[in-house]
Amino acid sequence: MDETTFINQLHQQGIELTEKQIKQFEIYYQTLVEWNQKMNLTAITDKEEVYLKHFYDSITAAFYFPFSKEASICDVGAGAGFPSIPLKICFPELKVTIVDSLQKRITFLNHLAEQLELDDVTFYHDRAELFGKNQQFRESFDVVTARAVARMSVLSELCLPLCKIGGTFIAMKGPNMDEELNHSQKALKTLGGELEKIHTFQLPEDNGERNISVVKKASKTPKKYPRKPGVPNKTPIA
Repeated sequence: MDETTFINQLHQQGIELTEKQIKQFEIYYQTLVEWNQKMNLTAITDKEEVYLKHFYDSITAAFYFPFSKEASICDVGAGAGFPSIPLKICFPELKVTIVDSLQKRITFLNHLAEQLELDDVTFYHDRAELFGKNQQFRESFDVVTARAVARMSVLSELCLPLCKIGGTFIAMKGPNMDEELNHSQKALKTLGGELEKIHTFQLPEDNGERNISVVKKASKTPKKYPRKPGVPNKTPIA
């Protein structure tokens, strides 16, 4: 997806990019490729692929969920900043918090935020299991996002504790979502989540199926969750 197609595809979804935002995506791409030479941020470095499989793919969450102007978003395991940084570029009023377990990725994200001149973005080097226990952050975010981080049953335990009651957990996944959801019903219910909708669509240019699950935080997450680091992945709630 070249830059013009990227801009036009977003336009068709009602997202109009300013010259500043277009330039921010260009800087994002250049910074990502530059830093990727010294650390493993992404296997995708071709410009058209980055615009499609990272930038556009991240923004698809906004096609199905209305990001209100000053919503607070926590992005769990964002890696090189996906999906929250592309969303932040498109919706500058968002308040973004990213938590990632690797310090080198946090270093990259801090540098990226400076290059993009982003306000209201904060980055934390922490395990999601510990971050979700922190009373400063627990059940405090309007929206919690995760993109292709782990199985839905595991993601629910990492993300729902951070979501305020009435807030939304958005899981961005590839194909075979039905099977994942079948195995995550107990986890969602235990953690206070209610599945609202699954949006299934194809990425442009025959780049495969994507699924976006929208989960409403209906009730408080029990204090015992999330469990200790590594436990959710080893023994998911089932």
